[in-house]
Amino acid sequence: MSGKIIISAVSLILVVGVAIGVVVAVNKKGEDPAVESHQKYVGVICQNTDEKKLCHDTLSSVKGMDSADPKAYIATAVKATMDSVTRAFNMSDRLTTEYGGSDNGTKMALDDCKDLLQSAIESLQLSTDMVHNNNVQAVHNQQADFKNWLSAVISYQQACTEGFDDAKDGEKKIKEQLQTQTLDNVQKLTGITLDIVSSLSHILEQFGLKFNLKPASRRLLSEDGFPTWFSAGDRKLLARGWRARIKPNVVVAKDGSGQFNTVAQAIASYPKNNQGRYIIYVKAGVYDEYITVPKTAVNILMYGDGPAKTIITGRKNYVEGVKTMQTATFANTAEGFIAKAMTFQNTAGAEGHQAVAFRNQGDRSALVGCHILGYQDTLYVQTNRQFYRNCVISGTVDFIFGTSPTVIQHSVIIVRKPLDNQFNTITADGTSMKNMDTGIVIQGCNIIPEAELFPTRFQVKSYLGRPWKQFSRTIVMESTVGDFLHPEGWCPWAGEHFEDTLYYAEYNNDGPGANVNGRIKWKGYRGLISQQEAAQFTPAQFLQAGSNGGTDWLKALHVPHALNFMKA
Repeated sequence: MSGKIIISAVSLILVVGVAIGVVVAVNKKGEDPAVESHQKYVGVICQNTDEKKLCHDTLSSVKGMDSADPKAYIATAVKATMDSVTRAFNMSDRLTTEYGGSDNGTKMALDDCKDLLQSAIESLQLSTDMVHNNNVQAVHNQQADFKNWLSAVISYQQACTEGFDDAKDGEKKIKEQLQTQTLDNVQKLTGITLDIVSSLSHILEQFGLKFNLKPASRRLLSEDGFPTWFSAGDRKLLARGWRARIKPNVVVAKDGSGQFNTVAQAIASYPKNNQGRYIIYVKAGVYDEYITVPKTAVNILMYGDGPAKTIITGRKNYVEGVKTMQTATFANTAEGFIAKAMTFQNTAGAEGHQAVAFRNQGDRSALVGCHILGYQDTLYVQTNRQFYRNCVISGTVDFIFGTSPTVIQHSVIIVRKPLDNQFNTITADGTSMKNMDTGIVIQGCNIIPEAELFPTRFQVKSYLGRPWKQFSRTIVMESTVGDFLHPEGWCPWAGEHFEDTLYYAEYNNDGPGANVNGRIKWKGYRGLISQQEAAQFTPAQFLQAGSNGGTDWLKALHVPHALNFMKA
């Protein structure tokens, strides 16, 4: 506590010193010092934002001594964003009352919007608390969390609008109302705040704050190889030979040998105010049910008897009238969720079109040794930091998609046979703003066709990905790519022109499909990047979290060589 007080005092002295310097300089010109200093500081804060006028208008309320405090501007930007999301939530609530009974599609879209905007409010509350409870250096050092929370707000806003079907006049009208009256402003204000946070080092230097602006030590591990914030019990649970030591809180069994017969019942048993891991063992069996892990059920560890034995299955799909977000067989919305040795599948087939097997918006979540099986939209990496290791993921169209910082490592990616009029795209990243920290990284994976696709693998076009949004970001590195991949590697999104603004890259891949000589010639396609450039997409840098900007949460899984490059 005393350290924080000293830093705050030093920061205050520096800020006041800068303010006095500005006042003296302005007085020499004979101009209003308060107005001039305020304009100068707002200019510094807003200089790297895309919406400069809106930024200036939003920050004009910062007055008096606060005008020389960079944290005051950050807090004002976060509050403006929060207010805009709250208005959008209230509007979605009103529209649900007005139109929720009109048809099932409209009701599902509005219900999803309300839920997503509530999640956005919670992400902004984390941002608000972090800014309020810390000095400006500590805010800077927690930049990874800040950017993740703001990127999540944009992801939630996007998912809200994506839920409405433009082909249906009623849904299109409601979507346009939400966008023009609230959601467009949500995106702009969140973007401004994200731009400010992304430029924070430069801003603080221009404010004359010269204390150490580098993040705190990025020591990733405690001496025994686990994160410092993990309990001794957790370390035993996640070490090698974990099955021999693990003791579940509850057991799910189809044959009645556990406390529950369904996975949903086990999740519902999560105790209020639970501390530590809540461990659920799902015995072998096929569980035909639809499950959502609620946000309050944090730190669940769910494990099965292996992906060939413990299977959670469903078949909801878009063709049968279900919105994409609600087709998920299993949805996790809670922080700290870990699944091990299980299968999550959607059996709707290619004919069902959008049919999600696993949807994830839980921050600092991980799946290890799991199978995620489907066709179109199999794995929805919706928001927040996610890690997948030793998994099998299968599908056809956009089967790894979403708007989150996601790393898929040391896994098998199986491309399946699509419908006759379709082509395959492994990824569809939804990064829509340049400073979002989102993207899909495929590292050390084996990318292969399924047996049914193999005979026609050269006739069916298969690509690494296509850009769902303007700044789509996908990197394939240190992976083995089969010969079935189309030489162009990547394909455009129909009707859009994101080729100049996206970021697609490859690094140190092998296999016949890794030859980049025939790749597309887009401005945004970086081709083979250097090791230095690729390093920013290793888990150690891409999935940072916490006040030290490290990846302790990820290393706790005790997966060797997970944080940096996998090849020598």
